[in-house]
Amino acid sequence: MSIYDGVTINTLDGARLDLDQFKGKATLVVNVASRCGLTPQYAGLEELQERYASAGFTVLGVPCNQFGEQEPGTPEQIATFCSATYGVTFPMTEKVDVNGAARHPLYERLVSMPDPKGEAGDIRWNFEKFLVSPAGEVVARFRPQTTPLSAEVVEAIQSALPTPV
Repeated sequence: MSIYDGVTINTLDGARLDLDQFKGKATLVVNVASRCGLTPQYAGLEELQERYASAGFTVLGVPCNQFGEQEPGTPEQIATFCSATYGVTFPMTEKVDVNGAARHPLYERLVSMPDPKGEAGDIRWNFEKFLVSPAGEVVARFRPQTTPLSAEVVEAIQSALPTPV
């Protein structure tokens, strides 16, 4: 079963985001924040988007304000920041909780995937990354300090692409 089946989420501007559009693509789901020490990772995420989009890849940015309240902005402020500062072209969802009682259903499905050390469970900080296969299966998890352009992330993306590069 695809992690997208039965999950609904909205875009940053409030429209319903049909997660079916990601079926058949390798997707890197990342909880993002605008005022974090890791925020410069947006540049690497956008580079991945540009590099691999034509091979069936996308980043999905998921704003979250649960870590040090580092994503306090309105949807409009988040969109403007991402576009003006990092030229973000990948899809962005509404701001959601990734941990706790109000954890979004998408993250309910993601957090069971262990990281390379075998640890699953709660998101630790902003910019935790999950690679989802074209079939909708979670195939890799990368903790926040693992940068988008690190060898392990790039190799995992390349192995999950529906069209080899």
